Amino acid sequence: MDARFGKNNLDKPGKPGGPSDASRPNKPNRSNKSGKASKSGKPTKFAKAAPVRRDGGLRAGCAREGVAPGAFFCPIDSKCGGCEWLAVPYAEQLKRKQHEVEGLFDGLLDSETAVLPILGMDDPRYYRNKVVSPYVGIWDKKARQMRVLCGMYERGTHRVIDSDECLLENREAKRIILTIRDLMRRFRIEPYDEDTDEGFLRHVQVRVGHTSGEIMVTVVTREDQFPGAKGFVRALREKHPSITTVVQNVNTRQTNVILGDKERTLFGPGFILDELCGLSFRISSKSFYQVNSTQTEVLYRRAIEMAKLEGTEVLMDAYCGTGTIGLVAARGVDGNPGAARVIGVEERPDAVADACNNARHNGIKRAEFVAADAGEYMHRMADEGAPLDVLMMDPPRAGSTPEFLKAACELAPKRIVYISCNPQTQARDAAFLAERGWRIVEMQPVDMFPHTSHAENIILLERR
Repeated sequence: MDARFGKNNLDKPGKPGGPSDASRPNKPNRSNKSGKASKSGKPTKFAKAAPVRRDGGLRAGCAREGVAPGAFFCPIDSKCGGCEWLAVPYAEQLKRKQHEVEGLFDGLLDSETAVLPILGMDDPRYYRNKVVSPYVGIWDKKARQMRVLCGMYERGTHRVIDSDECLLENREAKRIILTIRDLMRRFRIEPYDEDTDEGFLRHVQVRVGHTSGEIMVTVVTREDQFPGAKGFVRALREKHPSITTVVQNVNTRQTNVILGDKERTLFGPGFILDELCGLSFRISSKSFYQVNSTQTEVLYRRAIEMAKLEGTEVLMDAYCGTGTIGLVAARGVDGNPGAARVIGVEERPDAVADACNNARHNGIKRAEFVAADAGEYMHRMADEGAPLDVLMMDPPRAGSTPEFLKAACELAPKRIVYISCNPQTQARDAAFLAERGWRIVEMQPVDMFPHTSHAENIILLERR
């Protein structure tokens, strides 16, 4: 394939911190009656920030006309779909999220429920350890040549907004994205056009180990053959010697799904290692790994603290993915003992294989991982009279299912620690459990995604 620049790609729109003080339990806000638990299962999107006039270059927390003190400025904020709340001072963002999360649980919190202050970041910038960028070509009439854009999608569209810096993304990852854009002309690499299904380079994904500093670059192409791949990788590493591995992912489908099924390693081991809560994890291009490493540690430590482990418990990590929080629970954190036995249950066999590898890599023998439906697995445990002390669950945005929750009630653990990236569906599931004799003992919001309207939430449930 001769992946050349040409006039065939005209200008077409593309398709689409540190913790705050949590030591003092406070009573939930009873005045907000608008935030009932939703039955819809749709992701929670909190209120939009009021528009603020902006112009000029990117600034982080600077004084500027039309920008509130303590807020952040970005010249493409009005178009980019990455940040909804960038113009809102960070302290105000945390207050809004706290209020919204508490409102969703109105009627589910009693006078004894400990509702803790949201845990935010000391520095809510550049926190994303995974950066993905599309590449599109437009015809520059004045220069009479192709110009490549890379960046974020415009809000509500699949039109790419060209950007050289982002306040959310890891800075070295962003620089690599831009270097690849500059190398495309030198190596005659044509950007992919999903309308015509032509071109070569579709996306680039960069993952950075927060603790290790290792960097993996995944180049997503339309075709398997990559002319000049060795020279391209050499030139990329000359600019960024911190890159430890480069992978080519091949996606031949005419789709907006980013990654394809086939991969080959162009340089290095094909994965990176990173440390989380004292454990080392292997991360590939397709591995699920939280994008905010700093807040993931905060989240995991609080969830395990809420599980009240004493070293004798049997703990199930449902929806366990690659086993990160289950392995941390098995090892223990901050000098506290871990669970005596951890059972991780996950439907995807590839994720279970990664979890088993992570357990071996860290020398953890009291964790086991099963490829199964968690609800069905719990039903079998209940039929066999198997003990379970703590159920730790972290379902997808759609929340859990009635079948899973019924199985949890049947198995009757002492405690349920429910982690959610969507408090709306979490509140719905908590209402289901409340009807069956469970109550929320403690609630802990965590700000995993500063400058967006999303919040993570942990609730501890015990039987009445």
